[in-house]
Formats: sequence, C-alpha cells, structure tokens
Amino acid sequence: MMRFTLRRVAYAVPVLLGVAFITLFLFHVAGGDPVAIKLGKNPDPAEVEALRQELGLYDSLFAQYVEFLRQTLMLDFGRSWADDTPVAQIFARGLGPTLSVSLPAFVLGACVAISVSLLVAYLRGSVVDRTVTALAVGGISVSSLIYILLGQWLLADQWKWFPVWGYAYGPGAATFVALPVLIWVALSVGTDVRYFRTVILEEVERDYVRTARAKGMLPRQVLFGHVLRNSLIPIITRLTIAVPFLVTGSFLLEVFFGIPGLGSTLYTAIQNSDLPVVKAFTMLGAVLYVFFNLVADLLYAWADPRIRLG
Repeated sequence: MMRFTLRRVAYAVPVLLGVAFITLFLFHVAGGDPVAIKLGKNPDPAEVEALRQELGLYDSLFAQYVEFLRQTLMLDFGRSWADDTPVAQIFARGLGPTLSVSLPAFVLGACVAISVSLLVAYLRGSVVDRTVTALAVGGISVSSLIYILLGQWLLADQWKWFPVWGYAYGPGAATFVALPVLIWVALSVGTDVRYFRTVILEEVERDYVRTARAKGMLPRQVLFGHVLRNSLIPIITRLTIAVPFLVTGSFLLEVFFGIPGLGSTLYTAIQNSDLPVVKAFTMLGAVLYVFFNLVADLLYAWADPRIRLG
C-alpha cells in the first residue's frame, strides 16, 4: 500500500507541473495586460514601471513559471489585484462559508441518493420504482436556476421559512445555509439516484445473487449484505470525484444567496480579471482532483478485497 501511494504521488507530480505551466501560459497569452487591469486607464509611467518590476513581468516565462511553482508549494499566491489582500487570506476567509454549504449538502445528498436507490432496487418494477425514476428524470430536466428562484420565492419570500439573503458566522450560519443545502440536495439527488440505481440493478442480475437466493437468503440480506458491497466501486468513484468540486461548486448558490464563500469569490475575481485569485483557484482544483483520485484508488482496495494495489 505504501509503495502504491508513493508511486501515485510520483505520477501526480508531472500532472501538477503540466497544469501549472498551462495555467501560467494561458494567462500569459490571453489574460491581458495585468498592469492595465490593476492600474486602469492613463496610469503614471513610474507606477507602471514599478508594478511591472514587482510582478516580475520582465522575467522570462520560465522564470515566471519557477516563481509560480514556488508560490504553489508555499501556498503563497501573492496579493489580489482588486484590494491588495493576500490570496491566502481570501481563501481562509471564504473556506468556512463554502464548506458550511457544500459539506452538509454532499453528505446528505449521498445518503439520500444511496438509500433511495437501494429502496427502488429492492422494489424494482413496482409503482414506487417507476414513480421515483420518473421524478428523478423530471428533476434532472429542470434548470438549477429554477430550483434557486423557486426556493427563494416560495420557501423564503412567501412562506418565510428561510432567509432570502445573507450569512452569519458561527452557530447562526445554519439558518442561512439551510435553504442552499436543500436546493443542492434537490439538484444532485436525481442524477445520483439514476446512476446508483443502474449500478445496483446490474449487480442484482449477476450469478452470485441468484445463487444466494437459491440458498434461501432473504432478499434484503442479499441486497444489503452482498449487492451493496459489490456496488461500492462505481459509487466510490462518483462520490470521490465530486469532492474537489465542493470547494467551488456552490458558486451559483453563493451568488444568489449572498454567501461570502469561495464560489462567489471566484465569480468576483473573474469579473474583475483578478488573475492571482483565479490562478490560485486553478491550482487548488488540480491538487484536489489528483489527491481524491488517489483516495478513490485506496478506497477500492478497502471495498473489494479482490483488488490488489500492485
């Protein structure tokens, strides 16, 4: 296991180096003039010269690349061009509000989707199965903006169950994130139920299930004792790949509900051409994606003893 982990980390190094180079190159080619973005129109020539020296724009692309790697390793991405705040401080400020929405939504959505999928697989072909499948397809077909606007108008504005806008740090945050969490779950459950149901039903049709039934095992014992365990590989894959997007995946909800998280921070940075913040988000996403792919591989061995990490 240790050898496998070290080898996967070694494989991840060139991937991250490539992502860093492509990110820097794209911003260098298509990101515009950072001096013009930061100083605006008609800047003082002395300020232009000083800022170009400060940002290292006179350095070669390779030197800028090495500096970008150093910043990534040190988790120091410089300062925002919008308000001169350190990018690390911006991340620290937005991480709490983002996780207060994304983590409960992810855990609740996964639990609901797996439970409902097991239920409809157990009752496959019944009215419950057909009804849940139809609702899942219908839910997938509706735009996420409809969920957000309907939730704000009906549940928050008309029924007064939740605040329409805002955020509070500490225990009071639960009041403001409850509706975004419910909307996130409603958006994700339909897709997950469709996928998990298909995976579970594929296992139900295998020979070992028929053998277990022939030996007299109850259907629920077969479903929960054997089918679910053997369905974990694709379920783990789907869930672990979704984890990196918890950091920035809630930007629509954060923008519409006024939650000062990383999603809304990225949205604002893109609008303001705040390149240090955008570059930091890009590298963070790459690191998280590589890391959780490694986590998925390790979980495969736990879920299925037949898998050997060679």
